[in-house]
Amino acid sequence: MRETSLGEQTSRYLSLEEQYGAHNYHPLPVVLERGAGVFLWDVENKRYFDFLSGYSAVNQGHCHPRIVSALTEQASKLTLTSRAFHSNLLGEYAQYITSYFGYDKVLPMNTGVEGGETAIKLARRWGYTVKGIAENRAKIVFAAGNFWGRTLAAVSSSTDPSSYKGFGPFMPGFVIVPYNNLATLEVALSDPEVAAFMVEPIQGEAGVVIPAPGYLKAVRELCYQYNVLLIADEIQTGLCRTGKMLACDHENVRPDVLVLGKALSGGVFPVSAVLADNDVMLAIKPGEHGSTYGGNPLACAVAMAALAVLKDEKLAQAATERGEQLRAGLRDLQSPLMKTVRGKGLLNAVVIRHDNPEAAWDICLALMKRGLLAKPTHGDKIRFAPPLTITAEQVDECVGIIGDALREFV
Repeated sequence: MRETSLGEQTSRYLSLEEQYGAHNYHPLPVVLERGAGVFLWDVENKRYFDFLSGYSAVNQGHCHPRIVSALTEQASKLTLTSRAFHSNLLGEYAQYITSYFGYDKVLPMNTGVEGGETAIKLARRWGYTVKGIAENRAKIVFAAGNFWGRTLAAVSSSTDPSSYKGFGPFMPGFVIVPYNNLATLEVALSDPEVAAFMVEPIQGEAGVVIPAPGYLKAVRELCYQYNVLLIADEIQTGLCRTGKMLACDHENVRPDVLVLGKALSGGVFPVSAVLADNDVMLAIKPGEHGSTYGGNPLACAVAMAALAVLKDEKLAQAATERGEQLRAGLRDLQSPLMKTVRGKGLLNAVVIRHDNPEAAWDICLALMKRGLLAKPTHGDKIRFAPPLTITAEQVDECVGIIGDALREFV
């Protein structure tokens, strides 16, 4: 691993985290204190292009003025009531988001993993009350390589030892099948005890793994055929990141249960949502699921502003155009270190060809030194996912930075 010289302020903050914080992350050695648009600044006042976007939470750019304005205006009036009482914004938000995505109902939560947990609870209850599965026999099918968080339920569905090893026993009733394999999926879905199949349209944490054309549409048909709910985990792929409002939209697929998070707040506040029609959502009755902060007034105001920005600024179209430009620019570099360049919209990854297992990490350190922040995943992959507000000129500049960093290792 390459040594990186650190400034005095950076070293001080890193030491505080090391001493007093849990060691559950392995971040790049940069300490950030300010962001605007596609840029971040560290405590030494060095500027960086952000090519991670908070794992796609900052699709609208850092500290978007419309979203921040909604946050501050609402924060000065009312932030939290709990769901013991009504607020003037919850109904307005529920109407807004259900109309926006075309569902009957929304169940608001806070984090992406809570959204995933909620979707699974909904599917199990639907399986018992609607499909007629015997009590405590419902199964949920997941695709191998999935990632939707680190709660015990989430790691119970994981095939990554770093997520699940040492945390058992695991959640019963979870079935794992290969991603992008319709034959194996059909066998699993034919089990009458299966209530749902939960899948990412594109697997983000796995390294931007894109299924074959037609996969999602075929999955949709199989779920109809076997009376199984299709749960789309669009926490990272949704909200314009891949060039459509939802990644499912690329194949005109409408999931039974839609899970959103991350960019639902533009990165300024934890907001997630589960959307479904009445036959699914109304299976859960008062008192059977909830969250103290879920649907709080501050979250409602922020989410409506964040969703409005996506449409008003045509960020799906921007993601398509800038994503094509970025992938073309990366391929034109013709670096022997890049085995694969892949992606859709502005959710992209390169697979690094190198004997050194730390190569991707070292390249990210070299990028950081040159003013671009990206992060490796699964050892040999680097995601390139800037805010959707990035300009054509900035994409060209960033391709130049990436090319310069890669040349250091050839």
